Amino acid sequence: MKILVIGGTGLIGSKLVAILLQHGHNAIAASPATGVNTITGEGLAEALEGVQVVVDVANSPSFEDKAVLEFFATSGRNLLAAEAEAGVRHHVALSVVGTHRLAESGYFRGKIAQEKLIKASGIPYTIVHSTQFFEFLGGIVQSGAEGDHIRLPAAYVQPIASDDVARAMADATLAAPVNGTIEIAGPEKVRMAALVERYLANTGDARPVIADLQARYFGALLEDDTLVPVRNPHLGAINFETWFRRSRATL
Repeated sequence: MKILVIGGTGLIGSKLVAILLQHGHNAIAASPATGVNTITGEGLAEALEGVQVVVDVANSPSFEDKAVLEFFATSGRNLLAAEAEAGVRHHVALSVVGTHRLAESGYFRGKIAQEKLIKASGIPYTIVHSTQFFEFLGGIVQSGAEGDHIRLPAAYVQPIASDDVARAMADATLAAPVNGTIEIAGPEKVRMAALVERYLANTGDARPVIADLQARYFGALLEDDTLVPVRNPHLGAINFETWFRRSRATL
């Protein structure tokens, strides 16, 4: 198949393109760096010529509330309109477990808008809801930093390695559209503060972690299960220790 990967030069996109190429498909990485811009529309029609499947793993360059919403809404409208014109048969998108339970957060309001556009487009689709990536742990630490300590929600997370995300996205891409959502997660359910304690211990960071029921996650107040799957997810194989060992080896 000819497959266009929007955000194909990023963390997940580059891994996904490599997997699809290994399977013998014509996978094309699309991003502003390759001359394809879903915000302006530049290069989009040309990139979609002969494409059967589009996979959207692009992320907003800004986490500011208004900018995120504008990114996902504008990109989604432009991309889906161009796909309809090109006769694309399957739209696959990467989103986040718990998105519809996180409307307090500007970022997740953007993802909600993106998903609504996909469902209303008339194009057969699969939305993959993923839990947080292990690679995002540094950002979670930074979000909770307060002086000489880290304050984070006490809620559960079930983080997944980007390698497992890419493999799951490849599976969804090569399967028939489900016209619905599938969930993927890592092998271990753990409280966010406890996971960050492990991460800090492995990186030599001595700052204590405070688990606070009122601490917010990118603007949203979490329930215990907000960030974990609500039904049977597809589980990745890579746990924290394996991911950390591999990530340190590549530094």
